[in-house]
Amino acid sequence: MSKTVVVGMSGGVDSSVCAYLLKEQGYNVIGVTMQIWQSENPEETAKGNGCCGLSAVDDARRVANALEIPYYVMNFKEVFQEKVISYFIEEYKKGRTPNPCIACNRYVKWESLLQRSMEIGADYIATGHYARVEKLENGRYALRKSVTAQKDQTYALYNLTQDQLSKTLMPIGDYYKDQVREIAARINARISKKPDSQEICFIPDQDYAGFIDRNLEKKIPEGNFVDIHGNVLGKHKGITHYTVGQRKGLGLAMGHPVFVVKIDPKTNQVVIGENEDVFTDHLICDRLNFMSVEDIEGTKEVVAKIRYNHQGDPCQIRKIDQDKVEVIFDHKVRAVTPGQAVVFYDGDLVLGGGTIIS
Repeated sequence: MSKTVVVGMSGGVDSSVCAYLLKEQGYNVIGVTMQIWQSENPEETAKGNGCCGLSAVDDARRVANALEIPYYVMNFKEVFQEKVISYFIEEYKKGRTPNPCIACNRYVKWESLLQRSMEIGADYIATGHYARVEKLENGRYALRKSVTAQKDQTYALYNLTQDQLSKTLMPIGDYYKDQVREIAARINARISKKPDSQEICFIPDQDYAGFIDRNLEKKIPEGNFVDIHGNVLGKHKGITHYTVGQRKGLGLAMGHPVFVVKIDPKTNQVVIGENEDVFTDHLICDRLNFMSVEDIEGTKEVVAKIRYNHQGDPCQIRKIDQDKVEVIFDHKVRAVTPGQAVVFYDGDLVLGGGTIIS
């Protein structure tokens, strides 16, 4: 008897090809688009892109019809509001720079969709991510990097649980992007030409601070720019406007480039420094999730990525508490940013990761 898989469909190239490949492999495929947009205003909703706009539903339904698979829209508005939007706002208020896509993957695309899929009798869920799920000799499930390093998305998936991974299929991880577009053209020529979504889906204009202000009763207050010695340099627009390593948009006439070194929500200060002040060889992270191993003992050499587009740098990691890891890099890295994920790789496998706290 064929296994049933629910495919999260955004109407884009990758998820469409994911559904196609799984059907070709003999699975009973059900297409689902997750309704996560908050507005009931059709004009506002239509502005959404990627996996969030009304156009996603139209395109996904069109692909499902072409593949002759059942298709549904499932409502995940409440969990998206709680686990992604509210989290995003609260992290920025704390002077941190969150990654909402990682939260969405963990709590919406997997936890909520998986639960709903199991309730309707599915055996697996699947997405169009560029990553590969693998069961290791030690019995654990882990992610292996995609065959194409340029598109690899394992960084944003590091905190999936063992149970979630055991019920996940990711066929796209075995393909290059040009191959995926070629397959998409067999399904729907228009879909195959759709660009990849780059921005945060619920903030299409990319004005993070403006979005936060519109969703708070009280606007984030202005405060002081200070240098690393505490000397006042000028006024900032509110800590939600800034992130560690930022150079543009500071509005400071210093005569040479300066950068955000630290954001302090307690004093409402944004610390400004020189380029060299943005580099460090260590960090501490918490909210740990291990993948290829159950835990780490002693010191382990790995490669760590501190942001999505970071190539990764060699380092040593060791636990300093039950839920804290210290990372010492072989060389200094730029703009270690509290709130972002740090993901550890053992070769092509995701060992685990956590959230940067300092």
